[in-house]
Amino acid sequence: MGENREVVLRVENLKKCYGNVRAVDGVSFVVKRGQLVSILGPNGAGKTTTIEIIEGLRIPDHGTVEYFGTSNTITNEVKERLGVCFQENFFFEDLTVLETLKLYASLYRRSLPLEDIIEMFDLEGSLKKRVRHLSGGQKQRLAVALAFVNDPELVFLDEPTVGLDPHARHHLWDVIKYFKSQGKSIILTTHYMEEAHQLSDMVYIMDHGKIIAQGSPQELINSSGLNAVIEFPATHAYLFEETVTTGDVAIVSTPDVPGAIKRLLDAGVENFIVRHPTLEDVFLKLTGRRID
Repeated sequence: MGENREVVLRVENLKKCYGNVRAVDGVSFVVKRGQLVSILGPNGAGKTTTIEIIEGLRIPDHGTVEYFGTSNTITNEVKERLGVCFQENFFFEDLTVLETLKLYASLYRRSLPLEDIIEMFDLEGSLKKRVRHLSGGQKQRLAVALAFVNDPELVFLDEPTVGLDPHARHHLWDVIKYFKSQGKSIILTTHYMEEAHQLSDMVYIMDHGKIIAQGSPQELINSSGLNAVIEFPATHAYLFEETVTTGDVAIVSTPDVPGAIKRLLDAGVENFIVRHPTLEDVFLKLTGRRID
C-alpha cells in the first residue's frame, strides 16, 4: 500500500559546484505523501546545500526538483504548501509569541487553528512573552510550530530538537509523528541518530556530495554487515584490526563476542559495553565520522 502513495517531491540528479568543489554530485530521491525522510551526513557532505536547493534558496547547476507532481519551480503556489524550520531562525524579537503566530498565519491563505498549534507545541505559558525573553528551548518550539502553522503538505525540519531537554525532545517526536499520520511529508536533518531511527521511514546518508546509502533505519542496520558492537577505551584500539575511534572511545563490530571480551580482559580492559548495532554505528562505518 505504501509503495503506491503519491510522490510529493522528486529530486533528480542534482549537482552544485563551488569552484572545484562538488558540493552536490548527482543526488536523486523521492518523498511520498505521509513519509518522513531523513538526510544525514557529516559536515561538508552536501546535505545543507541539497536542502537549500529544494527550498529554493540556491540554484542548482544541474538537475531538477519536482514539487507535488506539477511544478519544476518553487512558485508562490508551491510555497503555500511548504513549511520550513531553519537551523537558525530569525524572529521579530519585540513581538510576543501570540503575535508571532498570528503574523505568520496571516501570511498564508490557509492555516491551522492557532489554539491547536499552541496546545500541540506546549506554548500556552509563553503566549504573552516577547520573543527576546524566551529560553532557547521555547524559541525552538516556536520555530517548529511556525513550520506547521500554514497546514503545509511538505515540511523541512532542520535540527528541530536542538537545545531541547529529553522530555521536550520526545514530546516533539510525538507531535511530528502525529503530523506524519495526518499525511504530512517531512524532510528531517538531525544530529541525533536516535531521532532519525525513531522517526524515519527512509534514511539517505550523504558524504562528499553523494548519497552513499539509503533504506529504512532497520534495513541499513541489517545490510551493514555489523554484528555485535563493543565500545571500549580508545587507548586499546590496537587490540582489533577494524576499529573505528571517535573521541576517547573505540568501537569494533565482531561476530565473536566471547573472543573479543577475552582479548579485552587479557589486556586489562574492564570498562567496555557490548550492544546491538545502531544507525549511528552504520553511519560511522560508512563515513568514518560522527555527525558534528
